Formats: sequence, structure tokens, C-alpha cells
Amino acid sequence: MNGLQSLSNDLAAAVERAGRAVFAVNGRARLGSTGVHWRPGLVVTADHTVHVEEEVTITGPDGRALTARVAGRDPTIDVAVLKVDAPGVAVAEIADSDAVRVGHIVLALGAGPRASWGVVSSVGDKQMLHLDLTLYPGFSGGPLVDAQGRVVGINTSGASRHWRLAIPAAAVSRVVDELQRRGRIPRAYLGVSTQPVRLPEPVRQRLNLDQQTAVIVVEVQAESPAAAAGLTIGDVIVSLGATRIADPTDLKSALRPDRVGERITALVLRGGEPKDLQVTVGERPKRT
Repeated sequence: MNGLQSLSNDLAAAVERAGRAVFAVNGRARLGSTGVHWRPGLVVTADHTVHVEEEVTITGPDGRALTARVAGRDPTIDVAVLKVDAPGVAVAEIADSDAVRVGHIVLALGAGPRASWGVVSSVGDKQMLHLDLTLYPGFSGGPLVDAQGRVVGINTSGASRHWRLAIPAAAVSRVVDELQRRGRIPRAYLGVSTQPVRLPEPVRQRLNLDQQTAVIVVEVQAESPAAAAGLTIGDVIVSLGATRIADPTDLKSALRPDRVGERITALVLRGGEPKDLQVTVGERPKRT
């Protein structure tokens, strides 16, 4: 019984510790969301919950209402970064999300604070942590914390209606790094439209591929990085750099903001034969 009470006290302390850096974010009508004071003056939340383009009202853990500015977004992983002057508000302690394992006890926090606890049910290959817990309305954008109250991810319900997910802290930090380095968050792109395709077994065996599917190019935008690299309709993209591409979501996940300007190798199948193409990742042009 003492052990159970000790665990209960530890989890309550973790919520209290992490809650000092939690904001309520009023970025959409009717239902608010949650944000985390990731670095001094920068609050991270879920991109799908911020429907405004410039200013948004957020409420700190001390009840103060503050005006924040949308500093950048990365819709590919559902992260938005808000810039705010929040003196006196604690900054979250960020843990090494690469050390998270299946079965670890975690807590999802919402503004209030509110909390839900469970375990990591799987570590996905699409840069997501799968959770066995309840994400209540408004929890999106809030921290996923370990038993010590350290942030290991950002909760999101925007990526899937069927799964409870968290974006690993390492991926969130990469987005914040890009914002601080460039002053904005660039959106990486190749300029292709793709569809999933099954790889024939003889091709998989001949090329020693451990994936059953890849993506086939169905459109190449003119004057895009893909066009400059020589990608054509009908090419099957098997991998991009060290990332295997089993479906269009993999391709989207591989195009992180920090890869803009990077020259990487795309392994494609053209007429069933492997071909390496050198692609320089571009920045998606702004809509006019």
C-alpha cells in the first residue's frame, strides 16, 4: 500500500511540476487547446488548434491573459510556435524522447491543470508516440510528461481520429531550432504527388528490400526540386536519404523544416530498375 501511495504522490508531483509551464491557448472557436512554454518566450502547441494567423490569446498557469504572436508552423507534424512575453512563467524541462520505451508510464496534461495517465503503447515509425490513455477535449498541444514531470512530447488528436498520439520532444525541438535559426519555419517540399504502390516480390528479393510498399509519382510540378532532380511520373520512390518511404505519410514526415537546402539521395525504381537521384530539398513557395 505504501508503494501505491508513493507512486500516486510522485505522479501528482509530476503534474504540479510540469503544470507550471502549461498555457491555455484560445486559437479556435468554442474549444481551446493547451500549450507548453518550451523555451523562454516561445510556447509550443498543436498547429491544428490555431486557426488564427497573427495574434492569439493565451492564459498562463497563474491566470494571466497574454497576447501571443504566431511565429511559425509546421503542419507536417502538427506543431505551431507562439511568441509571447511571459515573465515569471517557468520553462518546461524537456527530456530525451529517444529514450522513451513501450510500457513507460506517462501523463497527458491539459490547461488547468488537468491530467490523464497511461502508458506508451508503441513507438511508431512515423515520428509519433502511440499512447494508451485518454486525451480529453482541449488536451491537444499539451505536454506528455514522464513520471518525473519532464516533457517527452506534445499531445495531438489532429493526426488521427483513431489513435492517441504525441509528437516526440526531439521533433518539436527541431522545429523550434529552425524558427530561432531562420526567424521562420520553412516548409520543405519536393513538388510531387504520390500514391502508395505494392512492390513486386521478385523486385523486393532482387534489391533486398524489407518493405512491402513504396510510393509512385503521379505528378511532378514544373520547376520544382523533383523536376530539377529528374524525377518523372511513374518513378517509384523507395527511400529518401536514410528514410524508407512506404507510403505518402513517410514522404511527408521525411521533409522536415531542417532539411530545406539539403542535398539527399532518392532511391527510385524506374522500369523496375533501381536508380539514385540527387535531390535538393526546396522550400514550399508562399501562396499568392
